[in-house]
Formats: sequence, structure tokens, C-alpha cells
Amino acid sequence: MDTDAFAAVHEPQWQRLDELSRRRRLTGPEADELVRLYQATAGHLSAVRTHAPDPHLVGRLSALLGQARGRVAGAHELRLSDVSRFFVRTLPAAFYRVRWWTVAVMVGWVALAVVVGWYIATTPAALAQLGPPSQLESYAEEAFAAYYSDYPAPDFAAQVWTNNAWIAAQCIGLGITGVFPLYVLFVNAVGVGEAGAIMATYGDLRVFFGLILPHGLMELTAIFIAGGTGLKLFWTAVAPGRRTRSRALAEEGRSLVTVAVGLVLVLAVSGLVEGFVTPSGLPTALKLTIGAIVLAGYWTYTIVLGRRAVAEGETGDLEHDLAGHTLAQAG
Repeated sequence: MDTDAFAAVHEPQWQRLDELSRRRRLTGPEADELVRLYQATAGHLSAVRTHAPDPHLVGRLSALLGQARGRVAGAHELRLSDVSRFFVRTLPAAFYRVRWWTVAVMVGWVALAVVVGWYIATTPAALAQLGPPSQLESYAEEAFAAYYSDYPAPDFAAQVWTNNAWIAAQCIGLGITGVFPLYVLFVNAVGVGEAGAIMATYGDLRVFFGLILPHGLMELTAIFIAGGTGLKLFWTAVAPGRRTRSRALAEEGRSLVTVAVGLVLVLAVSGLVEGFVTPSGLPTALKLTIGAIVLAGYWTYTIVLGRRAVAEGETGDLEHDLAGHTLAQAG
């Protein structure tokens, strides 16, 4: 196929399709013409891809068809029922489907943090590598607690929220590598273990847990969810099951984006706790109770609504009219 000649012959049709696609209003005959030109151009794209896959022409026709598809099919308008469905079915189902990955990551992370903390606290040489005694003592007696109170609560809460949301998004977005989530979890576990060892040696572990647990119960759980979600995407690429690998990754990827959106909200709550509750003058027992209530609320939401939604066939993926069409598969 001579692509230049092919393009010269059909150029008027493509220009007309582009013109109709850009118009805000179409008459009845123009709408019919738009559909006919869309179908014809789709055939042209198929012919080019089959006989002479010129990248420039394929890209141009694909963009043209994408623009026209929006006019032919119409846009999906956001309805109140969509918002309700997201929070009652889609989001809890997405959280529920990664629950065991979350638990597995949590167990591994806690075990690593405890081992690191115990090793450093009982090994003078390892503790010495973290800094001179005067610096570690200053950290334990002043810097650790000051971290939570040096900034105004609203600013601190916003800073914590955006930072943790970015970490969670990276764990999910780069989860397909199988390495990045493990790296982030490893670094965080080691960091918490080191801080615990310093506080145990030069400070007070009650202060350590009293400051880290009120918000950390939910904040760390959110990181576990993000890490488990990223690893689940990696495992989907390794073992897609009966689905084709591309289809499995598309379906799981869309549902895991739902998890990422949900974690933004979860981390907003933990950020509020860290900004307003952790540095407050409330009794430590009350702070821990607030943190435990927040965590219990998440798991109740996930298990109760998520289990019901999954039992009814919900996966956390987009609805069919938004996800697009897929080829039928045998088996």
C-alpha cells in the first residue's frame, strides 16, 4: 500500500470527520454523517495497520477516532448514584480483595522492624553507627517528640498527608516492578526499628509508642495496603491465571487505581490524627483509643461492605461502559 496515495484519497473524509467532531451542535443529517465517517475511518485505520503500519498515519487516525468516539458514544455524566456506588461497593471491594496481601505485608514489616530494633539496641557497635551518643541522646529526649509539635497542626497534617499519599501512589504505580514496594517497606521498617532502638537506649519506649501509635496504626496500615496492592499487581503479571496477561493487568490495574484513590482519603484521616491528636495534651490512653477506633473503622468498612460487594460480583474495576469492551475468552 502506498500510504501517501491512500492518505490523499481519503483526506477529505478525515478532515470532514475532524470538523464534525469539533462542532458543539450537530443536526440530524450531520450526526448520521459523523457515524458513517467514523466507521469508514476505523476501516481505514485497520487497513493501514494491516498493510502499511506507518506510525505517523496510525497515530493521526487513532487520535481522530478517539475524538470522534466521544461525540458518537457520548460522555459518561457523573451521577449521585456513581458516588454512592463507589463508596459503598467499588472502594470496599477493592480494599477487601487485597486484604490478605495487606496482612502479609504487615506481618513481614512488623517482624523486620522488631528484629532491627532489637539487634541495634543490643549491639553497641550497630548503635554507634547511627551517631555519637550525644546526638542520639538529643534525638531521644528532644527531636523525636519535637517532630510532631514544631509546626502548626493544619500545616503538619497537610504535609504528612501529601507525603504519605505520594509514597502510597508510588508503591501502587511502580508495584508491577515487584521491587519498589519491597524497597519502600524495607526502608520504612528499618527506620522505625532504628528509632525504636534509640528511644529504648537513650529515652523511653513509652514515649515512642505513645507518639507513633495514635496515627501510626492507620498510617502504617495504609502503607501496608499500598505495598500489598503493588505486589498483587506484580503477581498478576507473573501468574495471570485463565485471563490473558494484558487483560488481567488491565482489570487489576484499574481496580488498584481505586485502592490508590481510597488511600488518599484514608491517609487524610491519619494525617488529621497525626496533626491534631498525636501532639495534643490528651492522655496517652485516649490518643491510643482514638487511633484504634480509626483503624477499627477501616477494617469494619472493608470487611463488612467489601465482603458483601465481592460476593455480589464487585471487583473494584470500572463499570463495563467505562472500562471498555474485551474479547470473550474460553475456559
